[in-house]
Amino acid sequence: MGPPAMTSEERMRELFERLDTDGNGQIDIEELRAGLQLLGTPVQENAGEVILRAGDTNKDGKLDLEEFTRYLKEHEKKLRLTFKSLDRNNDGRIDASEILHAMEHLGLHITLTQAENILKSMDKDNTIQVDWNEWRDFYLLNPASSVQEILQYWKHTTVLDVGDSLTVPDEFTEEERTTGLWWRQLVAGGGAGAVSRTCTAPLDRLKVIMQVKSSRSNHIGLIGGLRTMVREGGLKSLWRGNGVNVVKIAPETAIKFTSYEQIKKLIGSESGKPLGIAERFMSGSLAGATAQTVIYPMEVVKTRLALGQTGEYTSIVDCGRKILQRQGLRAFYKGYMPNILGIIPYAGIDLAIYETLKNRWLQKHNERVNPGVFVLLGCATASSTCGQLASYPLVLVRTRMQAAASQQPFDAKQVSMSNLFRSIWRNEGFSGLYRGLVPNFMKVIPAVGISYVVYENIKRTLGVGSH
Repeated sequence: MGPPAMTSEERMRELFERLDTDGNGQIDIEELRAGLQLLGTPVQENAGEVILRAGDTNKDGKLDLEEFTRYLKEHEKKLRLTFKSLDRNNDGRIDASEILHAMEHLGLHITLTQAENILKSMDKDNTIQVDWNEWRDFYLLNPASSVQEILQYWKHTTVLDVGDSLTVPDEFTEEERTTGLWWRQLVAGGGAGAVSRTCTAPLDRLKVIMQVKSSRSNHIGLIGGLRTMVREGGLKSLWRGNGVNVVKIAPETAIKFTSYEQIKKLIGSESGKPLGIAERFMSGSLAGATAQTVIYPMEVVKTRLALGQTGEYTSIVDCGRKILQRQGLRAFYKGYMPNILGIIPYAGIDLAIYETLKNRWLQKHNERVNPGVFVLLGCATASSTCGQLASYPLVLVRTRMQAAASQQPFDAKQVSMSNLFRSIWRNEGFSGLYRGLVPNFMKVIPAVGISYVVYENIKRTLGVGSH
């Protein structure tokens, strides 16, 4: 007979002693970082900080044995829930087919070999299956605990707002819904979006002005455009229209996520199978179209404010009231058709390129399970950029239609979608369809960076674990 199995407390005490390298009965951040590296635990860069923050109840910047044990016991409970949710046949083991099913549920199709590679990283007894003990030992010092967190690198995380309308919403597990984690992540995403949009608002307003007023005969450059805005209305004018851009985040996100969940149920209810990429694309596009339909009047108000002169409108409400009085309700939906049509290429290309880039990375580095958040942000930024390139001409026509309705005399036929396309092509050529593209792309990188930093900080404040 071999030695008796260690109890849970004994295992945790032994782990504590291994991490407490100076033997003073406390683990500080440096010991945690060094220990995680020495143990070869697959964790994100700031795992030590996350563990310390969660376990340090007396806030002395260190973990004693009691705090360490309490943290691990709580973490084990969450890991047990995750293990059970993946173990579909309840045989106490996770096999390749169950990994495949979990990935499909996240909208990703991987090969059997890739699923087995994931298992091999945890499998100690070479059975190509993972039991509870192997699962627990592998993830015990990994702050990730839910399926969403553990497997988040396999999916498109679009809670993070980069200042443009992202189409395919994030998905939440049952556990996240019951614990209320989902709304905290949405609040963090909304807050991050508000800050990043505000920081990049001058470039966004410049983009709108260039889309509408720049032409071959009236060229508006980057520096010249910013100078003109400041000269006309002072520094404050650089943020004109940003209020609407921030205010519309909450309703747009709420409508998008609610409709996405309902549409997913309708599409997947017949077969009962998890949604694949095509179904997610369809659900996301329909959810995006639903949200855009409801909040579109706010888009029109934002454009009018961005193009307005100093003193023309006193507030968002004043702008809305003047549009209603002068042009009627129909003015609030000028440019609606190219806007809705733009969702299709944007969503399709964005999702397809993201999945392709991510899969290429995983195939090249298949010995590592987690590509890390910066690789994912790179994939998301590249895919979003390609999606914007494809849909940009429709966005430009939409903005011109929104602006043209305020001009007097107004000729509805002259500003129809097809006529505007023909007019731009004839008078300005191919480049005319991409007016304002430079400031639009200039704001992508800072928007992503600002959004990510703010998102992580708000999540920590709300008690949501770092990815």
